[in-house]
Amino acid sequence: MIKKRKKTIFGKALIVLSCGLLANSFAIAQSPKSLTLDNCYQLAESNYPLVKQYALIDKTKDYSITNASKGYLPQINIGGQASYQSDVTKIPISLPNIDIPTMSKDQYKLYGEVSQPITDLFTTVKYQKELINTNTVVEQQKIEVELYKLKERINQLFFGILLIDAQIDQTEILKKDIRSGIDKNSVAIANGIALKSSADVLKAELLKADQRTIELKDTRKGYTDMLSLFINQSIDEYTALEKPFTAPLATEINRPELKLFDLQKKTFDVQSKLIDNKTLPRFSLFVQGGYGRPGLNMLNNDFDLYYIGGVRLTWNISSFYTQKQEKQLLNLNQNALDVQKETFLFNTNLTLKQQNSEITKLEELIQTDNDIIRLRENVKLSAQNQLQYGTATTNDYLTYINAEDQAKQNQILHEIQLLMAQYNFKTTAGN
Repeated sequence: MIKKRKKTIFGKALIVLSCGLLANSFAIAQSPKSLTLDNCYQLAESNYPLVKQYALIDKTKDYSITNASKGYLPQINIGGQASYQSDVTKIPISLPNIDIPTMSKDQYKLYGEVSQPITDLFTTVKYQKELINTNTVVEQQKIEVELYKLKERINQLFFGILLIDAQIDQTEILKKDIRSGIDKNSVAIANGIALKSSADVLKAELLKADQRTIELKDTRKGYTDMLSLFINQSIDEYTALEKPFTAPLATEINRPELKLFDLQKKTFDVQSKLIDNKTLPRFSLFVQGGYGRPGLNMLNNDFDLYYIGGVRLTWNISSFYTQKQEKQLLNLNQNALDVQKETFLFNTNLTLKQQNSEITKLEELIQTDNDIIRLRENVKLSAQNQLQYGTATTNDYLTYINAEDQAKQNQILHEIQLLMAQYNFKTTAGN
């Protein structure tokens, strides 16, 4: 009975162990996700809340265009008037046996009028629609400018993660060197030419390297959590970030801000047309019908229906008073916009020069890093052999491998900084 029970327990344990191995094999078989810098740019832009503003701008444009199009429709007015006047028109003659009616001093009028603008059909409505379309494009471009600024933040996070990944890999190389030292030291201990306590120094250093890995992975998680929020994608320790290629540097500036300046300038052109349009005479067709006392027959003192139609001309001459000043204000705004554009180009070129200097400095540092690493590696290998024969202490060996590790860490830092500086240069130039 006891033997049968043991078999049952052993069978259940075997099933659990098999399931665990199967799940682990399945997890390993899954290819890790990967992200490129361009993927992050696109995902961040599509996920950023400001993107929703595009739909609102389109809706606003549709409503504004619809309202402006109403200018093509006939204008309908309804009016009324009741008045009393001190005197009325009289015929200054009297004829025998003829009663000449006298108009009442109280008069009443209720009327409706339909008018069809003619001048506005070809000028005002057209320019209003043009201004609405131009302003819509300007607002959309403002969003493009704000979204473009995301690239700088994505660059910081993306290259920050790449740097941490490279530091983790370098720490693994350091651990490998420490383990190799432990193996060499074990031979020396076995041969009686090194103390057993010397191995503890290397083992303690290995534990310190493990702590560094833990800290780096924790820092990486903080970076990936922030990047995950920007791109709305889950990023874990298995997500691989692809190291971008060296970016070609083009000094031509193609920033979205420049397009925004050009679009804003177009709005000034349309506004200038609307200012000129206000000084034009207005022609319209109209039909008016009403009921009142008197009607069109001034000699009839009874309430009567009437209608009248024709062509109407109105010309607001006072619009000439302000036309010149409005044009001058428009020119001042255009000049202010030109100053803003010039300032933007100046600051951008200044930033590009600073970034280019940083790139040149990092390229020179990397060349020096290669020489330093080669020399440090030679010293380490020599100390590694000396450790085996007891002619070098563990402290000496640790000094040499830490020096080599620091040189490699510097090279990693400079390489990632160079890539980031190149892509920051691209982002600043807008290429």
